[in-house]
Parts: sequence; structure tokens; C-alpha cells
Amino acid sequence: MMEEEEFELAEDLEAILHLTPEVQLAIEQVFPSQDPLDRADFNAVEYINTLFPTEQSLANIDDVVNKIRLKIRRLDDNIRTVVRGQTNVGQDGRQALEEAQIAIQQLFGKIKDIKDKAEKSEQMVKEITRDIKQLDHAKRHLTTSITTLNHLHMLAGGVDSLEAMTRKRQYGEVANLLQGVVNVLEHFHKYMGIPQIRQLSERVKAAQSELGTQILADFEEAFPSQGSKRPGGPSNVLRDACLVANVLDARIKQEIIKKFIRQHLSEYLVLFQENQDVAWLDKIDRRYAWIKRQLVDYEEKYGRMFPEEWCMTERIAVEFCHITKVELAKVMRTRAKEIEVKLLLFAIQRTTNFEGLLAKRFTGCTLTDAPGQKRPESPLDPTNPFLEDEPGEDVGTEKDEDLTKPRKPKAPDNPFHGIVSKCFEPHLYVYIESQDKNLGELIDRFVADFRVQGPPKAGTDEGGAVLPSCADLFVYYKKCMVQCSQLSTGEPMIALTTVFQKFLREYAWKILSGNLPKSSSNSGGLTITSLLKEKEGSEAAKFTVDELCLICSILSTAEYCLATTQQLEEKLKEKVDKVLMERINLTGEMDTFSTVISNSIQLLVQDLDAACDPALTAMSKMPWQSVEHVGDQSPYVTSIIMHIKQNVPIIRDNLASTRKYFTQFCIKFTNSFIPKFINHLFRCKPISMVGAEQLLLDTHSLKTVLLDLPSIGSQVLRKAPASYTKIVVKAMTRAEMILKVVMAPHEPPVVFVDNYIKLLADGNPETFQKILDMKGLKRSEQSSMLELFRQRLPTPPSGADGGPSLSFSTPTPEQESSRIRKLEKLIKKRL
Repeated sequence: MMEEEEFELAEDLEAILHLTPEVQLAIEQVFPSQDPLDRADFNAVEYINTLFPTEQSLANIDDVVNKIRLKIRRLDDNIRTVVRGQTNVGQDGRQALEEAQIAIQQLFGKIKDIKDKAEKSEQMVKEITRDIKQLDHAKRHLTTSITTLNHLHMLAGGVDSLEAMTRKRQYGEVANLLQGVVNVLEHFHKYMGIPQIRQLSERVKAAQSELGTQILADFEEAFPSQGSKRPGGPSNVLRDACLVANVLDARIKQEIIKKFIRQHLSEYLVLFQENQDVAWLDKIDRRYAWIKRQLVDYEEKYGRMFPEEWCMTERIAVEFCHITKVELAKVMRTRAKEIEVKLLLFAIQRTTNFEGLLAKRFTGCTLTDAPGQKRPESPLDPTNPFLEDEPGEDVGTEKDEDLTKPRKPKAPDNPFHGIVSKCFEPHLYVYIESQDKNLGELIDRFVADFRVQGPPKAGTDEGGAVLPSCADLFVYYKKCMVQCSQLSTGEPMIALTTVFQKFLREYAWKILSGNLPKSSSNSGGLTITSLLKEKEGSEAAKFTVDELCLICSILSTAEYCLATTQQLEEKLKEKVDKVLMERINLTGEMDTFSTVISNSIQLLVQDLDAACDPALTAMSKMPWQSVEHVGDQSPYVTSIIMHIKQNVPIIRDNLASTRKYFTQFCIKFTNSFIPKFINHLFRCKPISMVGAEQLLLDTHSLKTVLLDLPSIGSQVLRKAPASYTKIVVKAMTRAEMILKVVMAPHEPPVVFVDNYIKLLADGNPETFQKILDMKGLKRSEQSSMLELFRQRLPTPPSGADGGPSLSFSTPTPEQESSRIRKLEKLIKKRL
């Protein structure tokens, strides 16, 4: 029974002491302990096993039991003490709560007392300040009343004085008084409901209307629309009347200005009527001379009559320009068939000069809408006319190498540009047609001069230089562009651009491409015997030195035209209206010059390539199987080097100003010559071991020459471009690897095939077949070799495109140069 009760008690304790993880974590944070008995996951079995790990440890079981019992007893005492300490906690808590409630009630009472006192204080302050506010309002109203009465007195007196002065035409006093009356009247806008105020306002309006009518009548009397001007000239009355007009409605001022200018320019309309002889374009100077005299006359007689801010002198000039524009357009429509280019340009030049004069004299403040302005010319290289300082100056053809000089600051815009000259725009087709004709004659003259003078001579300053006709063409282009942009920045500029495009193409084909030498056939070539005997006099047909200079000169000219055409396009876009910029596109013409450059480089490459062909043919025809010893480089190598040393220095010297195209020539020649050399290597069959060594030595000699090709024959040693060196090393290394494979023994076959795959990295069976032919193997041996080659080829990675050519690791150029040095030492020992 006791055991059952202890078991039930243990279950109850376990149920009571089962805590949630959050509570257990909180207990551990408050009472940290390392005792296993305090752990939430306490396991009695594990704890006992820890205390008694072996049977021998059971000997002190009594001590352990006593310690545990002592610990239990201490825990019971602690629990008992804590429970007894909590007996009076509830009573103490209730007492503290009651005390807190009493304190809150006392605090609430004090707050209420403070609030009541604050309300009483506020009421007291309001009673004190009520009288002060009443006094402030009374003072403000009194001040407003006094001010309004003063204004009313001023207004009433001012209106009476204004009406009296108006009747007496005392405009000097009226000008000052009227402005004051108008200002005072603005204070009474909110009192217009009062009949007396409304009556005064109506009297002011009536006085203003009467003044306007009276002043207009005075001006009509002084400057009648019909008849001559008043003999006495301007009076002080009219001068004061203008001051009054400044205060009146703007319509009065505009009417005065309009009538005066119309009367002042009435004589002009009579003198330069459409049916008068002086109205035609050839006497356009008389129009501008007349207005100059009139402006001087106005300044002397009427300059002080009108206020300075009216800008009457500028208004007269602007109205004259508008009338002149209409009259010129009318007369040109009537006599359109009589308009010639020189006459049109003369009229335009005089008109633009006059517009420039107006810009220097006036600010343009009276213009209602300013026309679009042309941009001033920017400074540029003398040879390139589109970077010049002055738009109207003639430019020379000397070439200035300083292309990076600072640009001049932009000149201010002319607000009067086009105010008259715009009328010439519908007739500019005459100018465009004339330029088309002139450019056609200019191109024909260039062609004739080239035929008479001939191509640039070698050894002179002209050799390889830009053709003078090129600079002449673009200088003329610039003159036309500047001239046309002064006339119009609209459709005429687009038409002129079309003419420019036409003759840029004609120059490219007639002057440049048309004068390129024709590549001659070199079918005769060198005979094998002559090559082996190094008879240098019997050469294949090729370009002369003068022809090489001509090709280089055309190439340089095409490059200059390409760069200048691009700048021409930019300048045209600057001159034309923004909405038309997209229609200016000279890409086709730039492509044409790029084609001329490519053709010129190709001709130079073909010429040198063709000169080397007989030597390569002689190499493939030599009996390499019967070569008994390795000597110096073979005669065909000497012949190739001779041609290279003859042509390349000439080309380099003549392309000194276009270095990048000389580099292109070297790269294109290398890309053409080396594959051809490798093809001729494959034709050298059969080859003995000594023959292969001789060919390897020849290949190394050619490689050295090709690496030095950009600076060959030059006193100034310059390192070849890295891109060119990479191409030569890669291509010539392949030729060397071919010969090394040929030199290798074909027995055992597996070693030979593996060596071929390692050195050449070429999985094409045709290339392997050519190597076998060079070694002179029989067909039966070649068949087994080819089968073994196909078996030994490495399997391409999955997903890669299968093909005859595979990628293998090749020896580095450093490794190859080391092997070649060893071969040279071997050759020297044998010699």
C-alpha cells in the first residue's frame, strides 16, 4: 500500500512540475544552474548511471543516498520558509491598493481646483483687454477714414484740374497729374457702389478718352496723311503729348507710332513702286541708302519728340524692312525670268550687309518674332575648309597639322537676320542650279588637269600627298554652304546637300577610282631556271614606282575626303533647321570613299603578292628530295625578300600621313601571302630530311622578314603593332609545324600520328594526306596511316559542332623559337 501511495504521489508531483518551454526558459534565465537535477529534461536513469558508472562505485551508495536526502531536506526547509513568507502578501496588497485610490482622488481634486482658477483668470483678462480692443478698432477705422477722405479730396481736385488742363492742352502738367489721378482712383475700386465715387471714375475715363482723341488730332494736324510734313517740325506740345500717351491706353501709343511711321515711309512707297526702274534688284543699294538718309533726318528733327523707350528709330527701320520684303517679293514674282545668279547674289549680299548693319545699330527689342539665326563659323584647319575662322574669306590649300587648336567663342546672333533676305528664298533654285553647273565644270577641270599634269612623281613632295583638287573641291563646298546658310536654313540647304552628294560621288569615281592603275596580268612570270640563278632583271609585270606613288596618293586623298565629308555633314546639320537635320545624311558618300581606300590597299597587296608568285612557283618545282646539304636561304627566298624591300619602303614613305592604312596593307598582305606560301609548301613533294631542314630554314627567314615588314628598309626602327605580330607568328608557326611533321620519321605510325595531332592541331584528313604526300609514302602506306589517323583523333566534347578541324594545344612561340635556334646550330655544325 505504501509503495502504491508513493507511486501516486510521484505521478502527482510530475504532473504538477511539468512546465511549458517558455516558463522553463524564463526560470533558467532568472536562476541559472549547472545542476543536472534542475534540467527540464532530467532523466533519473542517466543520472544514476552517472553517479555509479561501474559495479565498484556501488560501494559508496550509502554516502550518495545520505547526500541526496540532505539536499531534499534543505529544499523542504527552503520551500517551507517561502510559503510562510507569502501568508500576509494578499492583505498587504489590498492595503496598498486602497492607499493608491485615496491618493488618486486627492490628485483629481487638486487638478479641478487649478482648472477653476485658470478659467477665472482668463475671464478676468478678457474683461481687461475688451476696452483696449475697442480703442484699437476705433483708431484703425479713424485712420482709414482720414486717408480715404484725403484721397477723395485729391481725386476730386485732380479731376477738376485734369479737365481744365486738357482743355488748355497743357500736356506737360497733364502727364504727371493723370498718372497720380489713376493711382488714387485705384484705392476707390471697392467703393464704386457709392454714386459720388462712381461719378468721379466716369469723369476720369471721359478725360482719358478726350485726351486720346485730342492727342491723335494734334498729331494728325502736325503730320497729315496727305501732303507734306509740318514746316515748323516737332513742337514741345507734341513731345508732352507723347508723355501723356504713355499713361493712356496702349492703343493710343500704337496709333501714334503707326501713323507717324506710315507718313514717314510714304515717300518710299512712291519712289520704289513696282513699275519704277529703281525697284529692280540691280539698284537695291538705293533702297538701303534712302532709309539711312531718312533715319539720320529723323534723328535730327524728331529724335527728342518721342520718348527714348519708344525706340522709334528701330521701329522705322523694322517697318521699312517689312515693306521692302513684300515689295521685293512682288517684283521678283513679276520678273522671275530676269533673275540671274550674279544679280541674285548681289542683292542678297547687299541685303545681308544691311541686316548686319541693323544688328550693330539696334537691339531688336521691337521685333515681334525673331527668325531663326545662323550659327557663326568656327575656326578649323586651313586644309579642311569646314574648320575655318571667317565664313566669307577665301582659304588656301596649305595643310595645317594643328587640328586641336581652341575654337573661337560663338558670335552673338543677329536678330535681324532674314527680316528682308527671307524674300529671296523662293528664288534660290537659281542659285542651286548654278552651283550644280559650276561643280560639274569644276570636276571636268580636275579631270583635264590630271590628264595634263599626270600623276604625282616619285621622289617629289607630291608623291603620296593629297591631291590638290580635293582641297579645292571642299573649299568651294564651304563657300557654297556658308553663302546658302546666309540666305536660308530650310529646303534650299537640303537641295544644296543633294548637289554636294552628287559631286562627291563623281569625284570619288572620276578622279580617284578612275585614275587607279589597272592590275596587269603576270602570267609570264619568272622561269624556274631564272629564279634559281637569281636573275633579278627578268621580273614579272608589276606597278612602277610612280604608279605605286599614285595609288598611295589616291588612298591619302580618299582618307582626307572621308574625314572631311564627315565634318561637312556635321556643319550642314549645324546650318540647317533642326526639323530638317535628319534629312542630311552623307553616309553613302563616306562609304564610297571607304571603298576607294579598300580598293587602293587591295591593289598594293595584289601587286606585291603577284611579284612573289613566281618565286613560290619555283619553290614548289624544286627537287627537294635530292637536296644533299643545308645551306643559306634559297634563291626563291632571296627573290621574295628583294620584292618586299623594293615595294614596302616606297609604300610606307608615301603613306606616312596615314599610318593606320599602311598597317592594314601589311596585315592584308600577310593574310594573303602566308596561306599561299603554305599551299606551295604542300606542293613540294617528295621532300627528304635535308630538304625539309632547308625549307624550315627558309620559312624561318621569311618569318623574320615578315615580322620586320612594317619597318623594313627604314632608318627609324619602330616596333610592329601587336595585332600584326600575332597574325604573322600564328600563321608562320603553322608552316614550321608542317615541316617538322614532315621531318619526323613515320615509324612507328602511332607515334607519327600522335606527333602530327600534337603539332598541327588539325583534324582534317586532307591536310594529313598532303603531309603524307610530302613524305613520299606509297598509297598502301597512306591508307593505313589515314585509318590510324581517324582512330587516334580525340573525341570532340558533347554538344560541340563536329568538323574536320579540331582545337588542340599548340607550342608557344617561345618554344618554337628555341627549337628553331637548335636547328640553326645543327645546320651550322653540318656546314
